[in-house]
Amino acid sequence: MNPLLVEQLIVNFLNEDLGVVGDITSSALPSKRVEAVFIAKEECLLCGLPFARKVFSLYDPSVEFTPLLGEGELLKPGTVFARVEGPVSSILTCERTALNLLQRLSGIATNTRRFVEALKGSRVKLLDTRKTTPGLRLFEKYATRVGGALNHRFGLYDAVMVKDNHIAACGGVEEAVRRVCAVKPATAKVEVEVQNWNELRQLLPVLDLVDIVMLDNWPLEEVPEAVELLRKRSSVKIELSGGITLDTLKRVAALPVDYVSTSKLITAATWVDLSVEVCGDGTAYDERS
Repeated sequence: MNPLLVEQLIVNFLNEDLGVVGDITSSALPSKRVEAVFIAKEECLLCGLPFARKVFSLYDPSVEFTPLLGEGELLKPGTVFARVEGPVSSILTCERTALNLLQRLSGIATNTRRFVEALKGSRVKLLDTRKTTPGLRLFEKYATRVGGALNHRFGLYDAVMVKDNHIAACGGVEEAVRRVCAVKPATAKVEVEVQNWNELRQLLPVLDLVDIVMLDNWPLEEVPEAVELLRKRSSVKIELSGGITLDTLKRVAALPVDYVSTSKLITAATWVDLSVEVCGDGTAYDERS
């Protein structure tokens, strides 16, 4: 993960809140150092601690952020999972940006873990997709990894994916594959999406140029036959995508495919309930309170 890009994005997040003037409310607070704690209000998988730490350190290096648990650990309601100590104005200026990242990413990691559990015992590997929130892709794809999934391509630059609109623009699967393979970097992998038997058969003459075939929105009962046809011709990897839910994953787990991808890891994730509480009198937070 590019640390310069992470810092740039987090600075942008802070500036979104601070604007030109800064935090006019927190600037009026007494000049004193305090301790605050991060608390889980519901059961979830913890994700985003490195980014929360960076929020505080970029704004005010004197703030000390101390995780009490690790990334990917299961939180129960009431669990104190991090402490922060520093100027009260700095803590309160940064708390919402830090919480936004923690709540969003923990929600994605928690949701992803449910999908991973549905595939438990299967050889099929779970992938995320490029359907991410603009500006948050780096963080959201990190969260799917914490939840136990693997990352699909990050953007248009790190792998070739020939999709339905590329095929339509070229007049067919074979022509689209030949065109892209003529210009792609030698090390870039090629994935081709096929939506029906006609497109699959069109792909066969150029299958040796392809690394991964995606069976997009295929009826699950037809997948074994499609896989058998592909395996006879090549050692190509096979990915299943489209309409994947927690319920369908139980059937997918038994299919002879290599990967299953779904945007639902991110798009169906909800924010988890986390909070920050300042210990105003300087005493440690009492988890029983």
